[in-house]
Amino acid sequence: MEGRYRFWDDVELVHNSLPEIDLEEVDTAISLFGRQLKAPLVITGMTGGYPGATFINRNLARAAAELGIGFGVGSERAAVVKGAYPESYSCARDYDVPLKLANIGAPQIIHQAAEDPVVGPEEAQRAMELIGAHVLAIHLNYLQEMIQPEGDRRARGVLAQIARMARRFPVLAKETGAGISRPVALRLRRAGVKGFDVSGRGGTSFAAVEYHRAVKQGATRQARLGKTFWDWGIPAPVSVVELAHLGVPVIASGGIRNGLDAARALALGATAVGTAGGILRAATESYEATREELEIFLQELRTAMFLTGSRQVRDLARVRTVVRGETRSWLDQLP
Repeated sequence: MEGRYRFWDDVELVHNSLPEIDLEEVDTAISLFGRQLKAPLVITGMTGGYPGATFINRNLARAAAELGIGFGVGSERAAVVKGAYPESYSCARDYDVPLKLANIGAPQIIHQAAEDPVVGPEEAQRAMELIGAHVLAIHLNYLQEMIQPEGDRRARGVLAQIARMARRFPVLAKETGAGISRPVALRLRRAGVKGFDVSGRGGTSFAAVEYHRAVKQGATRQARLGKTFWDWGIPAPVSVVELAHLGVPVIASGGIRNGLDAARALALGATAVGTAGGILRAATESYEATREELEIFLQELRTAMFLTGSRQVRDLARVRTVVRGETRSWLDQLP
């Protein structure tokens, strides 16, 4: 359930008719959080905590290991707090993935309802150990929480708790479809956050996801909220531009469907890209389908690099770009 506008289509890379490189020279390798990846791609956290997730995460982790890319699991609260289906996450330990991201939710690191335990540093440590993670992703999903009938709606004190986590773990601040602005990123960086996954508007709309859940539950008011805020958020390309020069890694996600979108994001200043939805559909089918989808994605990225004369990923940041449409309107109005 995606937003109604494709922001990455607003970004065009200027074709180089004389690239003066051979395709074999194109090198997609990067270093991300001190880890060496064969390509600037992270499978962002999607699932875990139920029986069918083991099959999916195993397919994703195996493909990530064999292709040399990053991999993150979905929220681990179910396992580290409730002990629910830990094997749906721990299966990732069976594969030598070069960069693994654990995952906990920002709303849950402070006190919410009396019956809900707080996810503190000890639980975060268990989340890291459960998959053998290198980085702890803390996801910011307040738009989704506002639409959920059972959502967690307290946010006071979250920044202090993120800072507490960042003193113990390398922390990635990750949005979930609504983007991160530069002022918020600066506050998080001062709190010790080591990087960002922008997850901007243009990909999965969790307001839309929760709208449909609310309709099924008969939660009329929450369904109305979901419909109203379906397209809320900062466009993913805008978030990338806002955060590109903060001196920490920026993962561009939110509507990254293919390798051309990845090249567009890298040209705007992203360090790497994250993708989820299309890979998830393949991972529910088979490992072979997962591997095929990722290989096509990486072939598209290499093609875009070749057609812009980019030997290395960092060369994409020097490629001429044309930005149009709603993305241009946003960029023109930001200070």
